[in-house]
Amino acid sequence: MIRYSLSCENAHEFEAWFSESADFDRQVASGYLTCPVCNSTSISKTLMAPSVSTARKKDELKTLAMDTARRDAFEKLKAAVAHIKANAEDVGAQFPEEARKIHYGEADARGIIGQATTDEAQALLEEGIEIAALPVLPEDVN
Repeated sequence: MIRYSLSCENAHEFEAWFSESADFDRQVASGYLTCPVCNSTSISKTLMAPSVSTARKKDELKTLAMDTARRDAFEKLKAAVAHIKANAEDVGAQFPEEARKIHYGEADARGIIGQATTDEAQALLEEGIEIAALPVLPEDVN
């Protein structure tokens, strides 16, 4: 993949990725490549520093991949999942049957968690039983 710094006739600057340098030429010639700001099709490459892979650059990329906002969002997601698990009864593989009993008033209403196959989950949803999958999260992301 090749990343180019680009500019349109209205001096809007942006970047785009191409599988090879000829892709840029083909997209410009066909009018497919447009400015994301003004939709101009008059696009040209601008000067850009080459990207040299170094250990420091790799560390910076890791930092970008899990920046503060994403890390905070991930922590909130982990807290939400932990809260659900702490306040629900784990019924294990009996989840589909227990969810039906609760839905149809055959068991006391309460929060439950457990396991269901994709087909079992789909059948519950088709019956109008509201369920949601909990994500499986790693303990610590660095």
